[in-house]
Amino acid sequence: MADQQARPGEDKRPSEIPVIRWEEPPEGPVLILLDQTRLPSEEVELVCTDASVLVEAIRSLAVRGAPVLGIAGAYGVALAAARGFDVDEAAEALESARPTAVNLSVGVHRALAAYRDALTATGDPTAAATAALAAAQALHREDAEASARMAVHGLALLDELMPGGGHRVLTHCNTGALVSGGEGTAFAVALAAHRVGRLRRLWVDETRPLLQGARLTAWEAARSGMAYTLLTDSAAGSLFAAGEVDAVLIGADRIAADGSVANKVGSYPLAVLARYHHVPFIVVAPVTTIDPDTPDGASIEVEQRPGFEVTEILTPQASAVGGGGGVPLAPLGTQAYNPAFDVTPPELVTAIVTEEGTVSPVTPEALAALCTRARATPAA
Repeated sequence: MADQQARPGEDKRPSEIPVIRWEEPPEGPVLILLDQTRLPSEEVELVCTDASVLVEAIRSLAVRGAPVLGIAGAYGVALAAARGFDVDEAAEALESARPTAVNLSVGVHRALAAYRDALTATGDPTAAATAALAAAQALHREDAEASARMAVHGLALLDELMPGGGHRVLTHCNTGALVSGGEGTAFAVALAAHRVGRLRRLWVDETRPLLQGARLTAWEAARSGMAYTLLTDSAAGSLFAAGEVDAVLIGADRIAADGSVANKVGSYPLAVLARYHHVPFIVVAPVTTIDPDTPDGASIEVEQRPGFEVTEILTPQASAVGGGGGVPLAPLGTQAYNPAFDVTPPELVTAIVTEEGTVSPVTPEALAALCTRARATPAA
């Protein structure tokens, strides 16, 4: 594994991370996922033979991150169709697996629409299944392309805000190749800065309670040869106070029409800290994460997760759904408040970077214009 003190600019490109892929062995099509609950101790693949297995993988966070959840949702519809299951039932189960992440719903609806259109046109379930798979594969490709464009726009913004390079970037949760068809969202921007020698340090929040920063972002940063340092979430304030943060880069699971951003819990406190310390707070997300049907932050449904994720430390071998199995941290019977996300109001967001460009200042009008422009741009 790469030294965490690796020299910025070292272009160490890891072998491709097989986050999600479709395969068709003789016994029937399957969706194969890299089980993120087992990282970084081991790289284990999870084989989904039907949508119900995928739903459990989504709920347990074996696959997670807004863009890749959209891809997984689309493939899940295609899997149900190809294997002859009830497609509408599978789509409903997939869409409800994680309510805050709007990309999941977008991916499910896209593949479902392709399936229904083909079934209406041909009356052939096999042709309809093929259409659903084509829609999922197209979404997968488009997300990879969007990731690359977000990296370009995000790096340009960093260079505009902080000419001369030497960027010290704080990030939260995991926003790299594990959440994307490409190299990610916020992490992809930091990676682009690293590759051109302008990333001085990536500060990685551990991201309690499930440690996606410690387990996943640090793993990706090490594989890429980036200079990074891990910190507890509660240490971020002292880092800002010491003047060690030039920008905050995070992803998003849903962006409301007014620019409110739902992201992994702990993001909102970073926005408050960034505003107090006059540090740019930048959100990087594909246009599919913007939800015009959600008017504001108060309208975003925030997923509440099981209390044992807080009262126990979950090991890779412990079950992440249905009841603990980890090392106890609190007395038996302790109740826990465990929202998966929090919501940052638009006035605390310096900019939202998408594949279609950057919105700053963040206003309902600017977001609506960007979404209109995205709809008018033909898919690659």
